Amino acid sequence: MVIWEVDCYRRPLRNADGQPLWELLVCDRAFEFTYGATAPQAAVNAAWLQQELATALQKSGQSPAEIRVFRPQCLSLLQVAAEGWSLTVRPSRNTPTLKRWLVQRSQWYPAQPEYSGEPYEPIALEQPAPVPMSENLWGEQWRFGSLSAQDLQESLVYEPMPFQSVPEEFLPLKLGLPSTAAIPGVIIDAGRRSLPLAQWLHEQQPAALNYIPGAPDGVILEAGLVDRWVLTTFEDSQVAAAGQQFRDRQQQAQGLHFLLVRPDDSGMTFTGLWLLRL
Repeated sequence: MVIWEVDCYRRPLRNADGQPLWELLVCDRAFEFTYGATAPQAAVNAAWLQQELATALQKSGQSPAEIRVFRPQCLSLLQVAAEGWSLTVRPSRNTPTLKRWLVQRSQWYPAQPEYSGEPYEPIALEQPAPVPMSENLWGEQWRFGSLSAQDLQESLVYEPMPFQSVPEEFLPLKLGLPSTAAIPGVIIDAGRRSLPLAQWLHEQQPAALNYIPGAPDGVILEAGLVDRWVLTTFEDSQVAAAGQQFRDRQQQAQGLHFLLVRPDDSGMTFTGLWLLRL
């Protein structure tokens, strides 16, 4: 499946008239196809983007199954432009090739005659403060846990459940992790609230879980493009130690982790599974 990763945003560049320049960047996941174009900020609109996408399609020779966009500021504009070519635009933080390219280009801009010298963070996004989850959604109990890469990939992902998000590129063995690697996760036994909780999570599009030490400690759910939710807080020292182990295992597993929702701890039924990566 051909996936394009696309960004269109202001860069630290200005034209001869002093107008800020915006840049469109398009790449596929393997970085085998790339396309770029710039225009003064005043000229960047859906019509301009639609024409540039047409040029990119012509040069590529194939239409992508979907276009992934990680920057909220250009999402709606790209969605409108893509409609003219029946292209699907999906908001997603999972745009690793594009983000690497943006970082590389940020080191190239200072050598350009149009360079403005203004501060520039190529992939930084403004994030709101985390918002507490509704108590009506919270389950009966939760814990940090882990599964071996083999058990996760060859067993759990095949269990029947109403909600599941397991990107193929996140599968642990695809990442080159050994079958015995411990993949950390957060497991929620939600009882009767299991289905409403999984439905809500599905709507939020989970992206990552972060253990945050503090007073109190907590687990933050990163979702959508920039949304943040307080999944839980706690002051128990044993849970904090498990949280530190969760974070250590994340680093050892190339950022891979999971969120599992089930009615109870019987291991017989599951409601939702999200395979996530920092």
